[in-house]
Amino acid sequence: MVQHQLRGSFRIIDDCSFRVSNFDMLSGTDVHWWGAIALDFTNFTSGFVVSDQKLNETYKNASFVVRLKKNVKWDQIQVMAAWDLPAASDFGHVILQRPVNGSAGSPNMAPSPSEGGNSGEEMKPAYIEPTTFENCKVLADNYRVRWTLNTKDKLIDIGLEAAIPMTNYMAFGWANQSESSNLMIGADVAVMGFKEDGVPLVDDFYITQLSECMINKDGTVHGVCPDTIFEDSDPVVVNNTKLIYGHRRDGVSFLRYQRPLVTIDRKYDMPINHTENMTVIWAMGPMKPPDAIRPFYLPQNHGGTYGHLVLNVSEHVNDCLGPLAAEDNEDQDVVIADANAPLVVTSGPALYYPNPPNPAKVLYINKKEAPLLRVERGVPVKFSIQAGHDVALYITSDLLGGNATLRNMSETIYAGGPEAEGVQASPMELTWQPDRNTPDQVFYHSIYQQKMGWKVQVVDGGLSDMYNNSVLLDDQQVTFFWTLSEDSITIAARGEKKSGYLAIGFGSGMINSYAYVGWMDETGKGRVSTYWIDGKEALNVHPTKENLTFVRCKSESGIITLEFTRSLKPSCTQGHGPECKNVIDPTTPLKVVWAMGAKWVDEHLSDRNMHSSRSSRPMRVLLMRGSAEAEQDLQPVLAVHGFMMFLAWGILLPGGILAARYLKHVKGDGWYQIHVYLQYSGLSIVLLGLLFAVAELRGFYVSSVHVKFGIAAILLACMQSVNAYIRPNKPANGEVASSKRILWEYSHAIIGRCAIGVGIAAQFTGMKHLGDRYDSENVHGLIWALISWFMIIALMAIYLEYRERQRRRDRAIGRSNWVLGNDEDSVDLLGPTISIEGKESHPSRTMEVQLEPLRR
Repeated sequence: MVQHQLRGSFRIIDDCSFRVSNFDMLSGTDVHWWGAIALDFTNFTSGFVVSDQKLNETYKNASFVVRLKKNVKWDQIQVMAAWDLPAASDFGHVILQRPVNGSAGSPNMAPSPSEGGNSGEEMKPAYIEPTTFENCKVLADNYRVRWTLNTKDKLIDIGLEAAIPMTNYMAFGWANQSESSNLMIGADVAVMGFKEDGVPLVDDFYITQLSECMINKDGTVHGVCPDTIFEDSDPVVVNNTKLIYGHRRDGVSFLRYQRPLVTIDRKYDMPINHTENMTVIWAMGPMKPPDAIRPFYLPQNHGGTYGHLVLNVSEHVNDCLGPLAAEDNEDQDVVIADANAPLVVTSGPALYYPNPPNPAKVLYINKKEAPLLRVERGVPVKFSIQAGHDVALYITSDLLGGNATLRNMSETIYAGGPEAEGVQASPMELTWQPDRNTPDQVFYHSIYQQKMGWKVQVVDGGLSDMYNNSVLLDDQQVTFFWTLSEDSITIAARGEKKSGYLAIGFGSGMINSYAYVGWMDETGKGRVSTYWIDGKEALNVHPTKENLTFVRCKSESGIITLEFTRSLKPSCTQGHGPECKNVIDPTTPLKVVWAMGAKWVDEHLSDRNMHSSRSSRPMRVLLMRGSAEAEQDLQPVLAVHGFMMFLAWGILLPGGILAARYLKHVKGDGWYQIHVYLQYSGLSIVLLGLLFAVAELRGFYVSSVHVKFGIAAILLACMQSVNAYIRPNKPANGEVASSKRILWEYSHAIIGRCAIGVGIAAQFTGMKHLGDRYDSENVHGLIWALISWFMIIALMAIYLEYRERQRRRDRAIGRSNWVLGNDEDSVDLLGPTISIEGKESHPSRTMEVQLEPLRR
């Protein structure tokens, strides 16, 4: 079996015919019997049709004889397959072998165990497919159990197949034969399914309660749990199920495992008496991936799909008529193209290529193997091609690719070609925009090799057309869309892989975040709920009453998409819940995280609702710019901006003011030179720091508090410079100051004080902005350091003011008979009184004092 649930027995009758028995196969497009000399890709695809019989219908346990074409001989055939011609697709095949005696003639193929027959001594058993069993029993319309009994080795091989989603489990086992009412309690079952990467798994389970497996705080275990969790012993002894084979084909899960009839583990395993009737139980439902609490794949509720029956494994049974047909037979990953995010095209090993046979290397898009690519008409699709110089991407109408003209076929090429190749160091950028004339389905392939890519689904419109901006969140597993309006924002999020629910959160992590969860309820209706999360436990997830409008949630092939509109500033007229603080500032980066899980409920959350995958770090979404960047440390340029502003507003400008206030008693005009140099130096550094911030943030937005304070402080500082330049002349000694001079002195003092006050406020709001932007753990420490610094400056000013007042008192009582410099140079722009005889830049005149002795 390769595809289309093909299963059966094959036997050569003579030189020109063969017989197929118990043949199952889902119908194809144009299917024929195909012969090839080898199973490798090149030889297999270069084979030929060996019979005139067509296989264009669904076969159910059919048996018939097939005659070869007259010109076909058995020595030309090593591989016989059911082959779909248009897709060059192998549905299933047998490998033929020569007689044991080595003579020429017809090769042989051993019959399956279910067919029997006289094979003759020349017949040597070939490989028996693991999908082949002696018996089959229907458990439900989409669920079957197959088995083969090996009494010689006291083993039984069991196969389960079900048309279920890949994320679901299948369970089968023996009930506790002493139970008559509740057959599942004490039952020994095997639970199997597939991991996220498609790897099959099976484990031995024991049922103590009809609930999911739970580990109590005291270490006790109850529920449907693996045997290994009950006993701290060798897993080989406790787990008595052995995985033989597993695959996903056409939306059907199939797994084969083996177990002994009587096991060593008599505590948790049920012995099988193969000659007696015994009660068996079965179930299927969602499977929960491992998490930090329970590192196992565990079955969740079976959703009502379960049952039991009486079975004697030694009796021959086969009531499985025909192949299982799944409604959703596409298991391949889906990648949805976005206009703003390029699709990264690489190449890698073929693991689960959807259309075998295939070459060893195939195309990957966004790290997914040959996914179904979904694009929208009118939306440009950008490819970043990094698949190697031997792989050239092109979009074609041909299903197989590899340049159809080499097969004498015609094709339409929509984009790409021989020049569309590149490597990771120098990727090739390719843009393709589907239009109204593009067919609903085209294909992406390499122009040099057939069957490296897969389908492109072209649809009308979608999220990319509905929203102005979109970015891929961390790990490229969720796409985030948004459109800003004056007082609201419309948001959408789409998972890029199958899940039971999708959650996005605003915050640096899921803890202390505002979360929006979208899921499908039991009735199939899409739901979106809001939460405040303040811890890691289920009890820490608190529903909120945030007002969302235009809410939608849908699931397409397991891909969850949620949409809603919310206010930038939530209305809190009805209370003071945590949602009141969930404010979105478009000028501040919005930190977004995501999580996915198997199941969500609207109330009574528990550990079973824990996520199975989540973002490793938040993305900082720049709402105004329409881009995103990963959370990172403080950018160096912004750090320089902060240091320059501190140097200006915390040292230079206050230093200049203190010099003008407290250094006038020093002889000469040194205080004036210090004042001017410090003020102009501070202003130059402020303007330079502003340019650094604008250049780094690639924009100039004035809506945040920090920016408003900063602009106000800079304007006041610039006004102060202009004010100093146009100051009126100082009156000569003995003259009365003009009204213009007095007005200027008052305005210069007031504007300077306001500039310093607003500048200090900008410093503290800048620290808060830093914390909001980068969530830095050191922000609080920096704020206290800033407070301490300005407290030191304030204490220094108080001390200098005290000394200044003391100096004035000393002069007033005539403590000294001479002065240093001139007493009349004490113009004080910051003092409560202003002298009109102050001296500015004029040098002091020399005063001669003659001292004579006193005579009595």
